[in-house]
Amino acid sequence: MTVKNVLLVLAHPEPRSLNGSLAALAERELTAAGHRVTVSDLYAMKWSAAVDADDFPGHDPSRQLNVMEASRHSWEHSTLPPEVAAEQEKLLAADAVVLQFPLWWFSMPALLKGWVDRVFTYGFGYGTGRAGRRLYGDGTLAGRRAMVAVTIGAGEPSFSARGINGHLPDVLFPLQHGLFHYTGMAALPPFAVFEAAHVDEARFARIAEDYRARLRTLFTTEPIAFRPLAGGDYTRTMELRPGLETPGTSGPALHVRPPAA
Repeated sequence: MTVKNVLLVLAHPEPRSLNGSLAALAERELTAAGHRVTVSDLYAMKWSAAVDADDFPGHDPSRQLNVMEASRHSWEHSTLPPEVAAEQEKLLAADAVVLQFPLWWFSMPALLKGWVDRVFTYGFGYGTGRAGRRLYGDGTLAGRRAMVAVTIGAGEPSFSARGINGHLPDVLFPLQHGLFHYTGMAALPPFAVFEAAHVDEARFARIAEDYRARLRTLFTTEPIAFRPLAGGDYTRTMELRPGLETPGTSGPALHVRPPAA
């Protein structure tokens, strides 16, 4: 077996929560399988979610703060705060990234969003990409896999294609397509636990077994077939070319290639 590096990012304030338990399970299982696991527990780290001038020590306070330009300057001159640079190094060292969090207001907790905002700086997360690479499928983090492990309060039917909460792939599209795929990571199907407020010991045992099975296939599961920007499917204005859509699809589903015939 080839040893892999896995970065596990946890965003929940309570270590004894369902999310905390699943993160601990993932760390144990992946370590037992021989992989090297690094955990970024954002609450335990007292991570600051705010992007402000403190992230850019070279910025002249007398000038208006342009976050993109300041981010680029700090990344190019290696002057980002140590905690931000450390997370970037963890991502570069990782073969796979797992984000563990509860779905709060149809998104990730603010601390995790702040981790994304501060760590995925110009040049590292967006901009020209590594060595002139194009984005959406070929960014700085190309060659890595990424998976969402999310707990959800509502039932699974409410997140189905006809569910009132929206289809789960659509709800997670900004993260799986807009972060993972954009930066080059191969987005895996999410591991979702529904009705998370109603998990007793017996149900947790079943969830844990399902999660172990998913973790065993972390490096073999077929990624979501998001269309790459450089694959010829898009126009110069980054619109899907007419006629490529699967009949009956619309919205985010347009950007997933259909299975080969």
